[in-house]
Amino acid sequence: MNPSEQIDQLIAKLTDWRGKTLAGLRRSILEADKEIVEEWKWMGSPVWSRDGIIAVGNAHKDKVKLTFSHGASLADPDKLFNAGFGGKVWRAIDVFEGDTIDEHALENLIRAAIEFNQAKKKTKKAPAAARSKGPSSKER
Repeated sequence: MNPSEQIDQLIAKLTDWRGKTLAGLRRSILEADKEIVEEWKWMGSPVWSRDGIIAVGNAHKDKVKLTFSHGASLADPDKLFNAGFGGKVWRAIDVFEGDTIDEHALENLIRAAIEFNQAKKKTKKAPAAARSKGPSSKER
């Protein structure tokens, strides 16, 4: 079973509001960018990635949590983050029964996470380029 099928199965098992909520979050995530990849990690967590992890989704007893792996580094002009402020890296959106999420704002946050991942990826390549700025061994 591939990760998308596992996520489908998880949502189907959540027969209350949490399944509908997780399905809606998933739809917004996938609509934000066509190159997002669905993964299944940590023995049962849906993960969405593009050039690195974007977010992890989990259904808890009283909420659905969408945790952004680099949320602390993202601008959140629509104030979607409402959990995880104690840490220096992660931020989360806790959705409780009856809550609504601005889909457009969530898609913008997803795109910001992708841009962060892509910038981080480019930065990792930069040190090699910086080293090559000096004279080569042939020029010395």
